[in-house]
Amino acid sequence: MDVTSRVVEIARNAKKAATVLAHLSSDAKDCALSDMAEAIIRQTGLLIKENAKDVEKARKMGLSAAMIDRLTLNEGTIEGIARSLKDVACLPDPVGKVTSMWRRPNGLLVGRMRIPLGVIGIIYESRPNVTVDAAALCLKSGNAVILRGGSEAINSNIAIANILQIVLTDHAIPEGAIQVIPMIEREAVREMLQLGEYIDLIIPRGGEDLIRAVVNESKIPVIKHYKGVCHVYVDAGADLEMAVDICINAKTQRPGVCNAMETLLVHQGIAGEFLPLVARHLGEAGVVLKGCDRTRQILKDIEQAKEEDWYQEYLDLILSVRIVNDLDEAVGHIEKYGSLHTESIITNNYQNAQRFLNEVNSSTVLVNASTRFSDGFELGLGAEIGISTTKLHAFGPMGLEELTTTKFIIYGNGQVRT
Repeated sequence: MDVTSRVVEIARNAKKAATVLAHLSSDAKDCALSDMAEAIIRQTGLLIKENAKDVEKARKMGLSAAMIDRLTLNEGTIEGIARSLKDVACLPDPVGKVTSMWRRPNGLLVGRMRIPLGVIGIIYESRPNVTVDAAALCLKSGNAVILRGGSEAINSNIAIANILQIVLTDHAIPEGAIQVIPMIEREAVREMLQLGEYIDLIIPRGGEDLIRAVVNESKIPVIKHYKGVCHVYVDAGADLEMAVDICINAKTQRPGVCNAMETLLVHQGIAGEFLPLVARHLGEAGVVLKGCDRTRQILKDIEQAKEEDWYQEYLDLILSVRIVNDLDEAVGHIEKYGSLHTESIITNNYQNAQRFLNEVNSSTVLVNASTRFSDGFELGLGAEIGISTTKLHAFGPMGLEELTTTKFIIYGNGQVRT
């Protein structure tokens, strides 16, 4: 069977499975998810073996250390994957939830009920855990899912899908509910993006180039997340020890992810004291600093930040630093250079904190906390399908509710329209 025919067959199977999933009970979905977690743990050895093939190939291809880190499975990450399945099983089922109800003057009782989206296509790079997270969230929210991971993770993704599909069969759930496209040809993605009659939504996860290519080629609605240019603004009067801890965590805890800090903004009133302090800690962690002219007057041995650096998602141990006059300038900088992802203010000033929350237009805005908390699991969503930086139909980390829509339900007792 050629690539086009195989992708169409996968999409048709997903469409058929979606009609079954939409009416599956919460208990049935939760039991399947729990059994999937146990099956993943039982097959740890197999998963590590298959993943090793991908890691070896990635090294030969010269992929970055950050990419290989995201690709690698070990006993700890596999335990985390299994735990995420159980966490999703424990979450409230959004399907069938009535979100509101009101009565019209004519006596009609009108409400909104949550329903699945249908078939969701996920296109992603490197991270095999996305295969499990996406499968779990889609199953729990009553959606069928078609997964197309990067060629660098093909062995890992196929092995995971096979394990999950065996559990589906054991629970009399169609295998079409969770499918991995097993071909690495780019033609498979192009064909997938044309199948609007079968697929209801596309969610790409990966680099900016991947997402722009998907948006340009897709005939299906796409949830976009181009990049994460995340900022931390250290305000005048901030607790400097806390600010250092947050900045170190936001930049170095895992620099290759989209919610890592890429630009540090510092109020001019504390720059002379704070910048040498934070620079010392960042330097010990191996972070390369690029600063504005005012920053380089204090940190004389750092690189000059260029205009393009303020737009940069480094995904590495590199950080742009700028001194700003006040909160207004910080917010203006974020508005100009940010990507609507995640921003944090470090401050002891309540009014400034509230202004930052109200005026910064990003999908996640924090006060006195690391940008690394912009994550579905950390925010209590159980896991996330992705992070949307556009506002239709979701904004920010996407969990179960963001994988549903609502339909109107109306109760009457004989009303007719005049």
